[in-house]
Amino acid sequence: MGKKILMLAGDYAEDYETMVPFQALQAVGHTVHAVCPDKKAGDFVMTAIHDFEGQQTYSEKPGHRFTLNATFADVKAEDYDALLIPGGRAPEYLRMNKDVLAIVQHFSRADKPIAAVCHGAQLLAAAGTIRGKRVSAYPACAAEVELAGATYADIAVDQAITDGKLVTAPAWPAHPAWIQQFLVVLGTKITL
Repeated sequence: MGKKILMLAGDYAEDYETMVPFQALQAVGHTVHAVCPDKKAGDFVMTAIHDFEGQQTYSEKPGHRFTLNATFADVKAEDYDALLIPGGRAPEYLRMNKDVLAIVQHFSRADKPIAAVCHGAQLLAAAGTIRGKRVSAYPACAAEVELAGATYADIAVDQAITDGKLVTAPAWPAHPAWIQQFLVVLGTKITL
């Protein structure tokens, strides 16, 4: 039986880091509820496409409208088996919402699986949930990870790391490793 996963989305979340895990986790039988503060099912968030084109940091282009399929105000964290945090610029804003922080803290205290990619570590750091953990993130978030008491895992952009039930990765090129490791933590069995 599939797990029930809560995804914290927001405007300017990275397009691939939102769309790909949302669809991939459903494809293997999990239920994924995508929510955003102050929005309800049927509303959308704008995503952004971040690419690596040789500059000092990523470039940003408009992404897709991502339609939310659940209402943030109706979310009860205890009803979910795992938490998914896409990166992009959304975590920068989501980390200022006390209800979002309480949700992240619930999953951490309950020792439920959490997957975060790229700037998703900003939300984990703000929630105070990564002290003593080994955490990957977009390199620009390394200082926040370390200030939050975690060890920054400087890994290749296409790799991921698992520490207990926390799965993190630097950016969307890590999707194969990140999603695979999250599926292991979830206990997902896939047979072909």
